[in-house]
Amino acid sequence: MAASDATPPTEHPLMDKVRRFPTTPGVYLMKDDRGVVLYVGKAASLRSRVSSYFQPSADLDPRKRQMVEQVVDVDFLDCETEAEAMLTEARLIKDIQPKYNVRLTDDKTFPYLEITVREDFPGVYITRSPQARGTRLYGPFTNVAALRESLSHLQKAFKFRTCHLEIDSDDESRRHFRPCLLHAIKQCTAPCADRISRDDYRRDIKRLQRFFESRRSVVLRQLEKEMADASAGLEFERAARLRDQIKALEGLAERGQPDEHVQPELFYQDPRRGLTSLARVLDLPEAPRTIEGFDIATLQGGQSVGSAVFFLDGVPFKNRYRRFRIKTVSGVDDFASLREIVARHYRQAGQGQALFPDVILIDGGPGQLSSVMEALSEMARRPATVISLAKREEEIYLPTQREPIRLGRNNPALQLLQQVRDEAHRFAQHYHHILRRKAIFDEDVKQGRRPPGRRRKDADARPEPGKE
Repeated sequence: MAASDATPPTEHPLMDKVRRFPTTPGVYLMKDDRGVVLYVGKAASLRSRVSSYFQPSADLDPRKRQMVEQVVDVDFLDCETEAEAMLTEARLIKDIQPKYNVRLTDDKTFPYLEITVREDFPGVYITRSPQARGTRLYGPFTNVAALRESLSHLQKAFKFRTCHLEIDSDDESRRHFRPCLLHAIKQCTAPCADRISRDDYRRDIKRLQRFFESRRSVVLRQLEKEMADASAGLEFERAARLRDQIKALEGLAERGQPDEHVQPELFYQDPRRGLTSLARVLDLPEAPRTIEGFDIATLQGGQSVGSAVFFLDGVPFKNRYRRFRIKTVSGVDDFASLREIVARHYRQAGQGQALFPDVILIDGGPGQLSSVMEALSEMARRPATVISLAKREEEIYLPTQREPIRLGRNNPALQLLQQVRDEAHRFAQHYHHILRRKAIFDEDVKQGRRPPGRRRKDADARPEPGKE
């Protein structure tokens, strides 16, 4: 048969959908016909990367080829930068544990830049084990080599210490201390040897913090103008210092934000202390073993989703995590949404066919707690302990007490509850982002262009961690 008579390869059914993906950075999720996520990947260009899987000429290894044969749907989360895509990919893989991902499934984490702001002379460090309190974190950073190089340039510009010496401003013997080589090469102002006052040193640290917290584009333009002015005025030493600052700032662009790209496995607290302390705070007969936390996230346009996370002996137990689409509530109503998901989640426990956790934790104040208690009051059986944690003041509310419980920020019980609450919030937000991207394709679904083999299902009754 002539080559011109050969049957052209059949185009993959998903190619039509993938052609409408953006060319921006992001994360993609490959799914089977049950909606289970098989693979999570990152891309500098979502359209190019995802389409490469479905080309007839795609050069895939046997494992990837086997995965593609099972894929009937693919979704994406677009990101502003490649660094954000890398961090989002890592977080989703750790949460979902997809079958075909072999990287990033362990406890490996991204580093932070840590400033020990509560010390008399704060130190600046690169760390994968940040302190639980008393520090200011920047990151996480996706390129540790670039971070180390940038830190060197920043130290030349701001002359902070990177040693781990304990330096007390009232220690008069410091003046007899011999500073290290970094002082000789003008990369540290030597607070260890009393070569700079506490106030002057902390002023330099404040400048460094402003450097991190300012808008990058504005700071870059300002520094570049100052460098040009210094050079024109023959202030070459100042111009060189400004050049180093610019280079350092550019190298620090590949990072996330601590609140948005949470790495909960880094911030370890002894769970036994937290559980023992929680038993005392809540006047429980013994330390609780199981805690379940709930949160609500609202989509653009008013649709809400919910999450339930499960902690066993103070440690996340991800096989018991659940996500919910809100079905009976119109518009934005956190109270009603919480009432709905709690009623659905504990339907069997309320009938005596399953067990309640030892403690149920609601993200919110007395209003959210009251709504949940309404749902539980309609059940034949009820849980022993239900509380809520209000974020702004970190106050604990109980249904039987008018005044909240206020604990110190270092209290192990509060830290444990914060971990549960923050994990529920993070898990709900990830579902929020996934559904927001899925909304792009609603019109395709209405017009019958759902990829072949995809079955409709209740997206939420009790899905496994990898499902929606």
